[in-house]
Amino acid sequence: MTTREDVLAYGLSLPNTYQDAPFHDENWQLVRVKKNKKVFLWTYERNGNVCINVKVSPEWRDFWRNAYHSVQPGYHQNKEHWNTVILDGKVPEKEIKRMIAESYDLVAPKRK
Repeated sequence: MTTREDVLAYGLSLPNTYQDAPFHDENWQLVRVKKNKKVFLWTYERNGNVCINVKVSPEWRDFWRNAYHSVQPGYHQNKEHWNTVILDGKVPEKEIKRMIAESYDLVAPKRK
């Protein structure tokens, strides 16, 4: 998974989501949960790379950062709760999907 289109398609495949560009800057494309409008996936280009930001549980934050050099503290976000993943082909697709799905689970409304 190395393109913005791939990660956006995966994020939008999760239940009740939509794409948003709230900053009037096409570089920043977000995927939100419809019910509460919370963002779980940010996509953008930075320094010639496509990057994503995903929400992460603090107990998993350092695991991902230590496992892959391409996972770093969240760019322009709370470094405790967000990671940036550089889509340079060094993080396996299944792990990127797992991080996106976990981010979704952290912001989606809980079922009773």
